[in-house]
Amino acid sequence: MKSLVVPPAAVRDDNSIQMLSGWIAEQGMHCTLNIGFFDGQGHKETEAWGIFLADVVRHIANAWSEERGVDAADSVASILQSLNDELDTPTSDVSGGFHPGHS
Repeated sequence: MKSLVVPPAAVRDDNSIQMLSGWIAEQGMHCTLNIGFFDGQGHKETEAWGIFLADVVRHIANAWSEERGVDAADSVASILQSLNDELDTPTSDVSGGFHPGHS
């Protein structure tokens, strides 16, 4: 398994919390999600996840810009187009279940 580095701020902050981890394994996407965290923080869960995922998209676009010189705005537009296409016409079914709890 190839894991990513934990961000330094998450290591420094005793109150940091992991919200999402994703893997490609056994020819499919697998993830763990911290569902319900935002409700306990005074936010509507679905709207907070939208903001969180928008931040992830911007981080991807900025990283691609730094790494490859690709315009970040173009990357965001391309990611959003692909996201909407996938939501409208999935290339695979979502399977599996949600197992609450933390390690």
